[in-house]
Amino acid sequence: MGSWGRVLLGSAVLLAACTTTGRSAPSVGAPATPAPANPRASAASGCGSRVETGVLPDWADAGFSGEARIPHVFGAKGEIVAVLFGHPLALRRGEGPTNKILWVAKPAATSPDPASPATLAITATLDGTDTRVTREVAGGPGPSIIDLPRAGCWHLELHWSGHTDTMDLVYAED
Repeated sequence: MGSWGRVLLGSAVLLAACTTTGRSAPSVGAPATPAPANPRASAASGCGSRVETGVLPDWADAGFSGEARIPHVFGAKGEIVAVLFGHPLALRRGEGPTNKILWVAKPAATSPDPASPATLAITATLDGTDTRVTREVAGGPGPSIIDLPRAGCWHLELHWSGHTDTMDLVYAED
């Protein structure tokens, strides 16, 4: 392998290590770590929805210029994405960014159910507890400030215009 090949390979390995969230990259020659039995569980964080840092999908990048690279989390079904302007999300924020989340729903192949409210209804359950709270985003998926009462991994059930999806979001102590 020529020197350019080694540089490109090294860059790819470094990029993969920097963009992997919640798991450390295996060292060269080490066996790959198998996926957890529970798809919502992650060895490092205990929270299954990975924060992506790559380019937003075309259907979610309206209003952004160029190839928007911003932290985001996909719903388990891929029907919605949470664009995290306040990443990392935190229980208490003094000065600085809020827990702003832009919810972008994937365009539906069929018309939304006219009987369903346009509101994005969020039921959040703190992992390992019976702590459950609800939040709403009036008008459906869009900009929001989503504060939750405790730090930890929250499992979100999302309902809007006849659609549903789920995701996990981690809120840090500070």
